[in-house]
Amino acid sequence: MPKTHRLLPWRLATTAVLVAVALAAWTQAHPDDREAASLAQCRERIAPSAPAIDFDCLRRIYRLPSDQWPAPHVSAGVAWRELAPLPKTTPEPADNPGTPEKIALGRKLFEDPRLSRSGQIACATCHERELGWSDGRRVSFGHDRQPGRRNAISVAMSAYSRTLFWDGRAASLEEQALHPIQDRREMAFSVRELERRLNRSGDYPAEFARVFDSRRIDARQVAQALAAYQRSLVPRSNRLDRFLEGDRDLLTDRQLWGLHLFRTHARCMNCHSGPTLTDDGFHNLGLHFYGRRRQDLGRYEVTGDPADSGRFRTPSLRGVSRTAPYMHNGLFPHLRGVVTMYDAGMPRPRPTAEQANDPLYPQPDPLVERLDLHRTELEALTEFIETL
Repeated sequence: MPKTHRLLPWRLATTAVLVAVALAAWTQAHPDDREAASLAQCRERIAPSAPAIDFDCLRRIYRLPSDQWPAPHVSAGVAWRELAPLPKTTPEPADNPGTPEKIALGRKLFEDPRLSRSGQIACATCHERELGWSDGRRVSFGHDRQPGRRNAISVAMSAYSRTLFWDGRAASLEEQALHPIQDRREMAFSVRELERRLNRSGDYPAEFARVFDSRRIDARQVAQALAAYQRSLVPRSNRLDRFLEGDRDLLTDRQLWGLHLFRTHARCMNCHSGPTLTDDGFHNLGLHFYGRRRQDLGRYEVTGDPADSGRFRTPSLRGVSRTAPYMHNGLFPHLRGVVTMYDAGMPRPRPTAEQANDPLYPQPDPLVERLDLHRTELEALTEFIETL
């Protein structure tokens, strides 16, 4: 055998040692470059084109600060905000600070059926703590057991809402508070009758005097007390909040995958982003039943603008797992059903021949698209939403 061949193993060993030494020296000199290359590989392994999700990479990426997470999948022009814990303090108007005494008075009013004509229905009838401040019904019932048109939207996040009700008819909690009291289908009372009843009661005059320094009760004070109480109902820190605050091991692999899907493939952050998990906007999801028995045109009934036909307010997803059934008409009894319908692109009813040129026929929302997620992805997404 030639001499050069006999020396080959020695040369290979020497070369391997030299390469290892050089690599170690390069790694020590360029640790950031190596880490960046490794993270780039991980990002590829959790990208939409990846053949399967790499949970180790997923967890590694989501241990990073949120500004280094994969960019959310949203439509052009959407003003999304990164997910974040709720602020430690709740917003309140300068002319209605939420003192402990005022909140306590608001709670008593909220739970008192004397605010209704029949003396049998309270605000708490449709907004129960145990049911996520909703009532568990498809649509609520009111005076003389009359059914309403819409599902009782949770008031837990109302302190952060720009508008109230499914159609946004109230611009503040103070304005919202008196609507149910005066609605003929709900509490069927009037402001004048309410003031008379409370002023003649044996307990309220003294309680209002302690809070408002006035023995004469008026509707404005009632609205302020109710609003102050509702602002106190903001949900406590949940699993997602603690995860976002730094406890990155708090979510299971499937929940973390669901978070990733929520931000990316499922396009949820088009409408549900930021600390409040809502865009405070109005969208048509195809559930307007235009021209049929269940017709409800939502925001249009407030604005009169044909562009608002069939649009309803985006609710916060905080605490959503406890507020079934879902949507403005309560048609979805389970959260998984909602996720499945979004995956299918939601209903897209088409106008009949007679409705073809009708300017009020609701137009599909361009943010809602068919997703075609796999069953396991839908399960992971649902598990994440249940942590909110």
